[in-house]
Amino acid sequence: MSAAGVALMLGGAGILLAAGPAQAAEISYKTECIPPSISGLPPVQGTTKVEITAPAEAKVGDEVEVVWKTVEAASKNPDVLDLEKDTVKPSGTIKVGGAASGTLAVEGPRSNPPIPKNSPMKLPEMKGKLKLDKAGEITLTPDKYTINVSKPLSTDTKCAPKEAVPVGAKIKVTEGGGGTTTSGGTTTSGGTTSSGGTTSSGGTTSSGGTTTSGGTTSSGGTTSSGGSASGGGGGQTDFPGKEVAVQFACQSPGPANITSKVTISAKKSGGNYDLTVKTAKGVMDSPAPLPAGALKPSMAVKLGGADSGTVKVEGPANSAPLEQGKPVDLPDMKGTYKPGANGKSTLSPGTLTINVSLGGSPIVIPCQVKGSVQASLELDTSKVDGGAVGGGDAAVGGGSGDGGSGGLADTGAEDDGALRALGLVAGTVILLGGAVFTFTPWARLRR
Repeated sequence: MSAAGVALMLGGAGILLAAGPAQAAEISYKTECIPPSISGLPPVQGTTKVEITAPAEAKVGDEVEVVWKTVEAASKNPDVLDLEKDTVKPSGTIKVGGAASGTLAVEGPRSNPPIPKNSPMKLPEMKGKLKLDKAGEITLTPDKYTINVSKPLSTDTKCAPKEAVPVGAKIKVTEGGGGTTTSGGTTTSGGTTSSGGTTSSGGTTSSGGTTTSGGTTSSGGTTSSGGSASGGGGGQTDFPGKEVAVQFACQSPGPANITSKVTISAKKSGGNYDLTVKTAKGVMDSPAPLPAGALKPSMAVKLGGADSGTVKVEGPANSAPLEQGKPVDLPDMKGTYKPGANGKSTLSPGTLTINVSLGGSPIVIPCQVKGSVQASLELDTSKVDGGAVGGGDAAVGGGSGDGGSGGLADTGAEDDGALRALGLVAGTVILLGGAVFTFTPWARLRR
């Protein structure tokens, strides 16, 4: 909800209420579209033409439907590849002004006719629901939008205005007895209005204040383990970590972005710590039908505080076949942390690496952490011989890692040079209104 009291809701089963006729007028504005980061291509300049449809009049308490129709996208589908039917899905935001302020999220279905090479882009209409809580004239102005294309890889092209955008529609809102609002707070993934990226972060656990796991309270990024029991043999042995939100940016041919909650927990074993790293369920969709044993994750856990370096952890390969387009649950990843310093050491999620192997050269997809991330665990450590501080990566525990596993984790920190060595660099680049689609060995996976 905006400070001005406008509830902005996308989806839901709300009923469109309008006391006046709908209005629509075509507007155009200069637009800059940013290709996916994996392309390395510069931004693309173009002009977007849009019609915003909304009722001319409504009453306080009404929920109205707002429609964004893209009359003309910023550029054509270039002369490289025909886009298949139902592969394009747009989403965007509309600025709400006048008597209210905020943004309205709109979204369209993945529904388009085949789009031949060198022909105009045909985007489906985007829609959103706006609940009116204040009398006065409300303005609706198109803003940023994103074009997602699902094949041959899922890629996003992000487009934003490069000049002041004219108002697309106006709604005159009058006081009106309120009773009309039938779909009241029709739920909706509330997330539409940023109102607070406030994340639940579940940390509140009341846990009776007894134990030190107080660290779960997200405020402190410092630890759930409460720093108890440093090195003593008879002290605490289990150290549960707190759940932290992480965004990963993956290199080709992986998904552009992965968002997941990550938890790092430890169990003390002598002077070392056995680590377990858990991710959220359904962190990514399977890019192709994959047999059992084809996909294997690993992560480089980052050390901070008194210690430094990384600890490699890895999970087993998928035990069952994966269906194309279906969510993939990554298994728990495990490894051993050998402290290299005395003091309070923190453990945070680092580079996540996805290894796909079907025989021959593996496909290695490093996913780097975007932005800052909180520590999931803090330990009161005592230095052991061969510990992590001052060097590179601490060794992965459990000697079961075959030759491939070491290379898998190492590759997570590599750049485009390593991808070239593995033959993963794109064979063909396609520009779509600023979007870039990369043909990669996924075609081999589909076969």
